Amino acid sequence: MSLAEHIKSTLQLPTYVVNGYLEDLTDADLLVRPTEKSNHINWQLGHLIQSEHFHTSQVCPDVVPDLPAGFKERYTKETASSDNPADFLSKAELVELMHNQREVTLNALSKFSDEELMQPAPESVSYLGPTVGCVFAGEATHWMMHAGQWAVVRRQLGRPPLF
Repeated sequence: MSLAEHIKSTLQLPTYVVNGYLEDLTDADLLVRPTEKSNHINWQLGHLIQSEHFHTSQVCPDVVPDLPAGFKERYTKETASSDNPADFLSKAELVELMHNQREVTLNALSKFSDEELMQPAPESVSYLGPTVGCVFAGEATHWMMHAGQWAVVRRQLGRPPLF
C-alpha cells in the first residue's frame, strides 16, 4: 500500500463519523453549542472546510479551486460567536462543500508519490507535521477532534449515541 493510499484510508473513519453525526441534524441543530462559549457545529463545519482548503492549497496550489465568494468572511474567529442563521450557510450547502473539498483533497493526494509525500511540508502548514504527507494526514485528526464535540451536541438534543 502506498503512503497516499494509507493516508486516504485514515480519512475514511472521520468521514464516516462526520456523515453519521450530521445525517439527522437540522439547520437549527447545527447552531446548538456544546457549551456556552464553544463554537456551534455550523461554524465548525465552515472552519473545517476552510482549513482543509487552505492546507491542500499549500501543498497543491494549482489544483484547489476557490471556495464560494464570501465563504471565508462567514467563517472567521469574529463570526464564531454569532447565533444568527443568516450569517452562515445552510447544512445542505455546507455538506456539499465538505464533500467537494474532500474530493479535491483526495484527488490532490493521489497525485503524490511516496517520495513526494516524505518531502518537507511548507512552513505555512508545518504545524500539521514535518512532511507533505503529514499535512494530508492531519485532516483526519482535525475533523475527528471537532466531530467529538458534535457527539455532545447530539446528546444534548436527545439523539442516541451512534458509535
